[in-house]
Amino acid sequence: MTTVKTILITGASSGFGEAASHYFAKAGWNVIATMRTPEQAPAGLADAGQVFVTRLDVQDSDSVAAAIAAGIARFGKIDVVVNNAGYGLFGVFESLTRDAIQKQFDTNLFGVMDVTRAILPHFRSQRAGTIINVSSGAGAIGFPMASLYCASKFALEGYSESLSHELASLGIKVKIVEPGGAIQTSFMARVGTESAGTAAIADYTPFLEHVGALYAGLGAAADADAVDTVVASIYQAATDGTKQLRYTPTRDIAALLNARRSSSEQEYRALTTGLFSLPA
Repeated sequence: MTTVKTILITGASSGFGEAASHYFAKAGWNVIATMRTPEQAPAGLADAGQVFVTRLDVQDSDSVAAAIAAGIARFGKIDVVVNNAGYGLFGVFESLTRDAIQKQFDTNLFGVMDVTRAILPHFRSQRAGTIINVSSGAGAIGFPMASLYCASKFALEGYSESLSHELASLGIKVKIVEPGGAIQTSFMARVGTESAGTAAIADYTPFLEHVGALYAGLGAAADADAVDTVVASIYQAATDGTKQLRYTPTRDIAALLNARRSSSEQEYRALTTGLFSLPA
C-alpha cells in the first residue's frame, strides 16, 4: 500500500505556490497551502482534494511553527517543504532605502531559513525529507535594476548548496528550482507595486530606458506555459529521488545561464556587458 505524501508550500496565495498546490493535490498528495492571509485564499483552493489552507508569514516565526505543527496534526507528517514565498524589489540601488532592503532579505532569504530551521527536527526524526527552494535565474546572473533581488537569490543559492551537504547524511535532500527572469505571473505584477515610491534619479534615465526595452524583449521570449513548466519542475524535484541540486525549467534566459556556467569569466562578462550597457 502506497502512503500518501504531504507537502507544505509557502506563498500559496498566487503564482507558483497556488499552481503547485493544485498540481500536487491532483497528483494525490496532501497539501498544506500556506499564506499570510488564508481568509483571502484563491477560490477553490481549499476544495482541491486534500488541501489544508493555513496561515504562514515567513516574517513571523510564531506563524511558521504553528503552520508546521498544524500540518503535522492534520496529516501525520510532512515529506516535502517548498519555500516559494518571495517578491522582487526592482530599481536602481541608490534609490532603495535600507528598510526596503531589509524587507527583501527578510522575505527571500531569512524567511526561507526560518521555515527550514523549523522543519528540520521533524525531517531528522524521519531521517527523510526534501526542501525545495524556489530561486530564480537572478540567483546566478546579476541583472541591472535588480541588485537587491539578485543579492537575495544569490545568497539563497549559496545557502541551499551548503545546506545540501550538511543534510545529506541524514537522508534530507535540498533542491533549487530556478525559474527564468521574465515570467509573467502575479509575481511580476508585484514588482511595480514593491518598487513604487522609490526615488527617481534623473541621471539613470537613459540606462533605465535601455534596460526596460531589453526586459520587454525577454518578456516576449518567455515560455507561454511558464507557470506550468515551473510547477512540473517543482514536482520533479520532489519526486525524482535523485541528488540533483538545480532545476532550470524555463528557456527565456537559458543562453545567459549557459554562458554563466559553461564559458569563461571573460566570455560571460563580454556577453552581459554587451547586453546591458548603453550603446556607445
